Order: sequence, then C-alpha cells, then structure tokens
Amino acid sequence: MPSLTTPPGELGFAAPSFTLKDVDGGMKSLADLAGPNGTLVAFICNHCPYVKAIIDRLVRDAAELKGLGVSTIAICSNDAVHYPDDDFPSMQRFAEQHRLGFPYLHDKSQDVARAYGAVCTPDFFGFDKELKLRYRGRLDSSGRQAGSPDAKRELFLAMKQVAETGQAPAEQVPSMGCSIKWKEA
Repeated sequence: MPSLTTPPGELGFAAPSFTLKDVDGGMKSLADLAGPNGTLVAFICNHCPYVKAIIDRLVRDAAELKGLGVSTIAICSNDAVHYPDDDFPSMQRFAEQHRLGFPYLHDKSQDVARAYGAVCTPDFFGFDKELKLRYRGRLDSSGRQAGSPDAKRELFLAMKQVAETGQAPAEQVPSMGCSIKWKEA
C-alpha cells in the first residue's frame, strides 16, 4: 500500500471535541485531557511501520512536552474488523509494550478522525492553549525506518514554540504514513 502525506493544516482550525474510550477502560474527553499550554493529538495505530519507526521518539517527546504544559493524546481510528492488529485489546498491549505516558484512545466509529481530517498514521495535530491548530507536520525525518539519532526534533521544537509563544514555525514538513483504514460504507 502506498504511503500518504498529510495535507497542509488549516492553521487556526479549532480542535473538534470528543469523548473516547482509553486503553485503561475509562472514557476521556478532549476537555479533560487538554494541556494548559498546548495539546498534541496524534492519530496512530499498532501495526503501521511508520508508527513503529517513531513510537519511541513520540513517547520521549511527549514526556518532555508534558513538562512544558503540553499534553499528548493518541487516537487509533483504524477499522479493527479488517485490521485486527488495531483492535482494542491490541491497543492495550501496544500501550503497555511501548510504555505510553499519555492516553491512547479508540475511535471505533471513526467520527473523530473524520472531524479532524486525519488521513494517515501517524498524523499529528498540534494545538495551542486555546485549542487552535498551530502545527500539522511530522515528528522528524523518519519514514518507514527510524531516522538518524540526531534527526531534528521537528514536532517537539514546534510544540515547544507553541507552548512558549502560541505560534509554531511557518515551515512545516507534512507527516508521512499509511492511510487510515476506513470502514466500508
């Protein structure tokens, strides 16, 4: 399956609200999880090679961003019927295996992915403290394989800037990944 890149973000776009089931079994809402200085919403899944290539870096960056008042929320929206590696029990195992220090939510209906305009995994939406979109780019130069250890931390630096100034860099390189696995109509 060919990889996709994210379209440019409509900066200023207001984050659509949601309430979804977390891998811990509880229901979590955007309002409950938003950070005081920004919120990163990451559409990921368990089986995608692009996600696997960056998950440890995402965990690292989310931990550092938390210290800056930026929360991270991961959402899996893939069709688990046709892609059973992305079902809820697999999400729970993935979260435990990678020691996700942030909520990993299940968008079973796919309504949240559609509301955000998510197209691939990983797909990152970086919001300011007012939940307005400021960043729609990649984590770093990693692709299907992890990038070099000294790769520029594009997502981290952008969200740090959002936390400190409310604005992200003007230059944003699109994220690349596997398409979201949409349910058949």
